[in-house]
Amino acid sequence: MDLLVNGHRSYCYTGGKTFDAAKPSVVFIHGVLNDHSVWILQSRWFANHGWNVLAIDLPGHCRSEGPPPASVEEAAQFVVALLDAAGIGKAALVGHSFGSLIALEAAARAPERVTHLALVGTAYPMTVSPALLDGALNDPQRAIDMVNTFSHSLLAPPPSSLGPGTWLYGGSRALMRRVLASNRDANVFHIGFKACNDYANGEAAIAAVQCPILFLLGDADQMTPARATRALSAKAPRAQVLTVRAGHQLMSEAPDEVLFALRDFLSAAR
Repeated sequence: MDLLVNGHRSYCYTGGKTFDAAKPSVVFIHGVLNDHSVWILQSRWFANHGWNVLAIDLPGHCRSEGPPPASVEEAAQFVVALLDAAGIGKAALVGHSFGSLIALEAAARAPERVTHLALVGTAYPMTVSPALLDGALNDPQRAIDMVNTFSHSLLAPPPSSLGPGTWLYGGSRALMRRVLASNRDANVFHIGFKACNDYANGEAAIAAVQCPILFLLGDADQMTPARATRALSAKAPRAQVLTVRAGHQLMSEAPDEVLFALRDFLSAAR
């Protein structure tokens, strides 16, 4: 599904289902050097169980046009504009990593339009090491290898994820290289990492959120360790905090656990 957002074509994967304004909606937001495909199991399940699904490609990534967002705030404004373009009054937001900060900021900017907020593989502040920032800018292929080493705790996924025999490291590297190559005018790798590193509005944003919040974390996550979420989750005392056995790429390493957690959390939005 293509939408015109801020004058640019923006792609949203709908799980193969036709958009129906009468259904509840959920927006899935990917992280740095990812695209809508990282949500494949979760987005298809929701699309086949009564939901509108918009699993987006952020601007400047893969099938979406426009300049890549240079800040979390800019990306959050895009998400709100996307809801307008789709004619959606309210939606649940689910974001992973960089996408979790985007979802948080969007829920703070338009609290009346967000029914539920799920922050997957999140941290605040989301500090990026100088080595990774420099690598993303000057040696992105090497930095992609570094990120994948830090992001995975398994070599192969469970059967319900990408299929028996899939090599998580290789598949993730291939995706990241494809996303990087999809924009020859801007380094979406460095831009995304810098946006994560620079974001300083997390505590103010979570104080402005009015909907239920879920922190969904990986116990072996080296990119956004679970302990790096404590200060933020403490600002939302009624939030749920759930930890699963996975690294940073929770959706592929613990696909069923992530799906079931989101299913149970979002069921109240029906």
